[in-house]
Amino acid sequence: MIFGVAREIKPQEGRVSLLPAQVETLIQAGHTVLVESAAGKFSGAKDSAYEAVGAKIVPTAAELYGSAETIVKVKEILPPEYELLEQRHIIFTNLHTALNRDLTDKLLEVGCTGLSAEEMHQFGTPNSPLAGEVGALEGLRLCLAPHGGTGRHFLPQYGSTATKAVVIGLGGAGLGAVRVLTALGCSVVGLDDHAGARYKADIQFADRNFSTGNIEGLDSLLDDLDLLVNCVRWDKTRTDHLLSRADLAKTKETLVIADVSCDEAGAIETSRPTSWEHPTYHAEGRLHFVVDNIPGAVPVAASAGYANALLPFLLELGEKGVLPACRDNAWLARGLTCVAGELILRETGLLQQRDYRELAAFLAG
Repeated sequence: MIFGVAREIKPQEGRVSLLPAQVETLIQAGHTVLVESAAGKFSGAKDSAYEAVGAKIVPTAAELYGSAETIVKVKEILPPEYELLEQRHIIFTNLHTALNRDLTDKLLEVGCTGLSAEEMHQFGTPNSPLAGEVGALEGLRLCLAPHGGTGRHFLPQYGSTATKAVVIGLGGAGLGAVRVLTALGCSVVGLDDHAGARYKADIQFADRNFSTGNIEGLDSLLDDLDLLVNCVRWDKTRTDHLLSRADLAKTKETLVIADVSCDEAGAIETSRPTSWEHPTYHAEGRLHFVVDNIPGAVPVAASAGYANALLPFLLELGEKGVLPACRDNAWLARGLTCVAGELILRETGLLQQRDYRELAAFLAG
């Protein structure tokens, strides 16, 4: 199989889908790997490092898409890339089609095969902890007085109260957020309805200013909160919220909300995705940070984790072909989004109210 490693064009996105180590493994397995020039620049991987392991560097995206069969990326296909898509392509990236009707339309119109990497992580995406860590750090920075925050120090200096933070969700991202905030001295409450998640966090941060509780306890914590970090991925078909617009009236005007999950009007009703170019906005007078590619700010680590997670799938894909591989690997199949103009991903079909074919039926056909 001919794999193509594309350079990301999303603003302030420094990640790359594969590093030289993973490229070398694919080549040793008998595949060809093309790499768009400068694709790994911000992840510490020079073109020469890819060439050293046997990859071919191509100068433009047009040449990459024109020659490769499987296009491997980090972020969704953006409008400037639409014209590069061909029916023969397998697009392997974080497509996030559910709330992107334009992209879904284009994928179905072209008839290519789409594989949504965000659906395939059995143990959570490797970039989740990084998103939690960086999101919490950025949220804490915004709590400083020059940014309109409460001005509390993150350490309890001179008898003053340290920054008070709540982290909702104690999965990979939430634990990352707690790790950073407690290490800096903040007073942190972690909320999760799963007893096992709370127990794990309690043990891990037993020596920190940290406690846990059920999510239903959020309301009682709102009045003196400096920072709220949301790490709960919200079901896009739900219409309720953990923190509604009306709930913001119960908080201080200096509250900072760092929504790591970035679900538009999801767990946080007032959330809408932003970019690193314009990372914040105010809603109901409260400062929101909802950057949808937080790990892109730490591409060296983020690319290493992402590439390692993708490699087993790509090896199986290259060996068997897309449909046999999906029949053999349920986690790969979870990401099957579209094939030959037919929509497969259930969430996208439901949210966009369009016809889709059930995955099991499609793979059995």
